[in-house]
Amino acid sequence: MSMFEDTQYRWRETYFVLFDARNRPTLEQVEKALQRLKCRLIFRNQEADSRGRFSSITVLSPDDFAALDICYTGGKEVTEEAEELFRELAGPDCSKGDRARLEKLRRATGRFEVLHFEQILDEENDEEMLDPSTLLMVLEALANLTDGIAVDPQSGTLV
Repeated sequence: MSMFEDTQYRWRETYFVLFDARNRPTLEQVEKALQRLKCRLIFRNQEADSRGRFSSITVLSPDDFAALDICYTGGKEVTEEAEELFRELAGPDCSKGDRARLEKLRRATGRFEVLHFEQILDEENDEEMLDPSTLLMVLEALANLTDGIAVDPQSGTLV
């Protein structure tokens, strides 16, 4: 079940981790990398392909009032999108450090989509409780695991 189907949560934003598909981890490797984070996470809906490689997972972070749906995509769609993001981000203002990171982006053939959801506690009192800490730690863990690069596609920035 996707978090889109859970009325206790609403979608906030989507991030990408782009990487060389040859570095696609197994479901077990993803779970271990996320378990090493210093936060309480609950895993649901874990899926792998027939070779044990990661396909998708839902991660709940009750302490942050957040949830993440993470899924893998590969192929031509990813390479085209990575090239487009590279062209957008590799402008004349790009630093040498960012340019090196962007070269990873340019070669990406695999992608994790990380959909960030906020837990809705009280519709009448719409006070924001969402904490992005877990999202940022998960993005970093996935980028390190895959030797990839995390991107906020809405703002066109590297994370």
